[in-house]
Amino acid sequence: MISGYSHGCGPRGQERAITGNRQTSWAFADAFVAEDEALRWARDRAHEAGLRSVASGTGAALRLLAAAVGAKAVAEIGTGTGVSGIHLLHGMRPDGVLTTVDSDPECQQFARQAFRAAGFAGNRARFIPGRALEVLPRLADGGYDLVFCDGDRLESLDYLAESLRLLRPGGLVCFEGVFADGRTVDSAAQPVEVQRVRELLRAVRESTVLVPSLLPVGDGLLCAARRG
Repeated sequence: MISGYSHGCGPRGQERAITGNRQTSWAFADAFVAEDEALRWARDRAHEAGLRSVASGTGAALRLLAAAVGAKAVAEIGTGTGVSGIHLLHGMRPDGVLTTVDSDPECQQFARQAFRAAGFAGNRARFIPGRALEVLPRLADGGYDLVFCDGDRLESLDYLAESLRLLRPGGLVCFEGVFADGRTVDSAAQPVEVQRVRELLRAVRESTVLVPSLLPVGDGLLCAARRG
């Protein structure tokens, strides 16, 4: 019997094989870009603090996107312990600066250590403690090549509005976690935060100034390019 098929090649067995192969492929893709010791250290700190960090596949996608736009200036909402920041910095230009915002200064201290362990000079990152919606209005209009949002889902639409102001033409905005552990597409009643994610997806898809794509990496990475 061919591995993955439980009852021959009938529809049910075929469905199981396809599902199994797809899961194996996703796992392979997620681990395709190896993570170094600094990233593993940052992940361990996130786990100890009870925080979720971006999946390896999501980090690799962010790294690629930052490189694709030749990012020199990136704004990040949600520093965490530095996992996503390390990926972004790896993709950015050697003289690029990551501006990262988080309401937890202790997590930002972990991120500083992780960035240093990854070999990035201190001037490659600007750490701003505080609530994102209080900090973002102080950042320069059109001054960023990429904005990565991994903050409060309830504020997603506000992040989008700020991102459109911050991005240069051709710049990218990315939102992490838009699958919400499968709840976004679940027809059952969902909490307000999931409803906000649905509203975000609709707003990005229907926007006339954005070119969107939803990448099935990690817990879902919503990306959109700002038209020129």
